[in-house]
Amino acid sequence: MTYGYIASMKTQPGSRDEVVCILLSGVDGLREAGCHLYVVSVSDDDDATIWVTEVWESKGHHDASLELPETKAAIGKAMPMLTGEFTRQELSVMGGLGL
Repeated sequence: MTYGYIASMKTQPGSRDEVVCILLSGVDGLREAGCHLYVVSVSDDDDATIWVTEVWESKGHHDASLELPETKAAIGKAMPMLTGEFTRQELSVMGGLGL
């Protein structure tokens, strides 16, 4: 069974698009790190919230990805533009299209 989660984060006013760019800048190495799905989403009705959906080979693969230098750099760059309001739901992924 694979590991997944859906998270949302609130950005400082006017920072959403820049944070989205940061989140998408590091996707190249994710597949090699064990990521099956990485989707960054926004709503036309909410200019401050970003949703991230991820599916990983395992929780261990996800945890290891957080130790990659490029991941640490992206997190460090994005954090000042976030408000600290986060939600996160961890999931056991049972299957679906694209997996």
